[in-house]
Amino acid sequence: MNNSTLIKICGIKDALMLEHVIGAGADLVGFMHFAKSPRHAGKEQIGRLIKMTPGKIKSVVVLVNPDRATLENIMELEPDFIQLHGNESPDWITDNFDAPDRMVIKALPIGSRADLGAIGIFSGLVRHILLDASPPEQANRPGGLGKTFEWELLDELDGNQEFFLGGGLNPGNVQQAISRLKPRGIDVSSGVESSLGIKNAGLITKFVTNARQADNNGTGDR
Repeated sequence: MNNSTLIKICGIKDALMLEHVIGAGADLVGFMHFAKSPRHAGKEQIGRLIKMTPGKIKSVVVLVNPDRATLENIMELEPDFIQLHGNESPDWITDNFDAPDRMVIKALPIGSRADLGAIGIFSGLVRHILLDASPPEQANRPGGLGKTFEWELLDELDGNQEFFLGGGLNPGNVQQAISRLKPRGIDVSSGVESSLGIKNAGLITKFVTNARQADNNGTGDR
């Protein structure tokens, strides 16, 4: 992974689409292991996909409040990263990972200024922090809802604070996001789908192309 804005395409479920994500030039690919998600993939399915990634793209398995057994089962697949998208605490992360600063991506919901405080709690503990839109109260899953949050909230962050940006990104707004916020990485799932849980190869290509164009214009250089 280089100093350009890192691109993560999340919610991939099949080999054909994984090949397209790799060919499009994304840096990371996410596999969702959460039964309530329309992008859920089972352990064996994820294992087959991870075997296609070495030397081509970094693999990420997304878990939501996993128990120890679930985490251990997924760790057997040797993904590059585990993304925790629930309310996992710093103590839980420390207890369950030998080196969270190397392989854990922690997603944090952002809906108000008060939510920014959690960034400092996890910064330095995990490898990457992913800022996502806070889900509505009635939501049955914590992400992949296609909603943005008020990016102006991030103006209060220390300029040296690195983060991935998620929540409502799509080919139409990714250049603005990179130009406005200069994130270390960007994360997209529903924004490159033709219907719920169904990825669209054309949208993935356009998303990556537009993100790279932002970097080429000098707006996303790290």
